Amino acid sequence: MSMYLLLLSFLLAVSNVQGGSNFRICAFNLHHFGESKANKNDVMIILARIISRCDVCLLQEVRDNKGTAVPKLLKTIGRYDPQNQYDALASERLGRQKSYQEQYVFVFRTNTVTVTGQYQYPDNLRGDEDAFSREPFVVRFRAPKTSIKEFVLIPQHTTPSNTTKELDALYDVLQQVRKMWKTENVMLLGDFNADCGYLAKKNRKNVRLITDSSLYWLIPENSDTTVRLTTSCSYD
Repeated sequence: MSMYLLLLSFLLAVSNVQGGSNFRICAFNLHHFGESKANKNDVMIILARIISRCDVCLLQEVRDNKGTAVPKLLKTIGRYDPQNQYDALASERLGRQKSYQEQYVFVFRTNTVTVTGQYQYPDNLRGDEDAFSREPFVVRFRAPKTSIKEFVLIPQHTTPSNTTKELDALYDVLQQVRKMWKTENVMLLGDFNADCGYLAKKNRKNVRLITDSSLYWLIPENSDTTVRLTTSCSYD
């Protein structure tokens, strides 16, 4: 399970947001979240405690096949944090194999942000079709109480065996979104699997997100973005 603050930003500095310590954008790999975990009250309380720290929280590895786990999670968050109102926006189920698919789910406070646009990347770039196992589900938000009134979030949970290719292809998604919505306020959110055995140092030169000096990585390379004691990797 990846730690919840997994951020890569593009020309979007947290310090530029009024009360930056209070407005939070997070990403959280829930590790096969579905009916089984949703039926464990202690697990749901822990998830609610984490997610409710954030104004917008991207959830990954959501495998809610029956469509009951996410609504149950929202209710748990609402009970834990009654001072705020929450809603969720989910992608379609994504994955090359019908036997294993995931959703990107954005949980957000409706009293601090609103959704102003969404875009499911079609993954049909000529010459690089089907680059992603789980295509990015891009969402544009408006946050009237921050200095940056509107921003775009691009999530990507890379396939560990294909991290280098998917991370590099994410650069093309970024350029398309910038042009489509005419904005520079874009943040990319992992679980990128961009460290340790998944992204070899020799392959970093092949990832435009890394080689383009105009992009700013919010999480330092020596940060451990995992919670497992036996793992120390800056995946994001």
